[in-house]
Amino acid sequence: QVRLVESGGGLVQAGESLRLSCAASGSIFGFVAMGWYRQAAGKKRELVADITSGGTTNYADSVKGRFTISRGNAKDTVYLQMNSLKPEDTAVYYCRAEGNVRIWFGQGTQVTVSS
Repeated sequence: QVRLVESGGGLVQAGESLRLSCAASGSIFGFVAMGWYRQAAGKKRELVADITSGGTTNYADSVKGRFTISRGNAKDTVYLQMNSLKPEDTAVYYCRAEGNVRIWFGQGTQVTVSS
């Protein structure tokens, strides 16, 4: 059973930074890709950034230049460094892991950015 645990969310002011972490357990074969999605109140869940096992990254236009995704030395970990945060970044952030045939999401961590 794959389990994803996120940490690092919180309340910050606009312009500040946060670093989200996600640790996966239960995977035997590793993941094709890992990433971060977010869902703001009343909106659909959207991609923030993802990274493949080969290191290829992909970002939403709204976070390019401000957020950086990376994988840890333990290959089943992923981080999201968020700089220059804006109030519109306020959302629940979910870690996502993609296997060969399945996708998993974590429970989410709240990020709130005050103006």
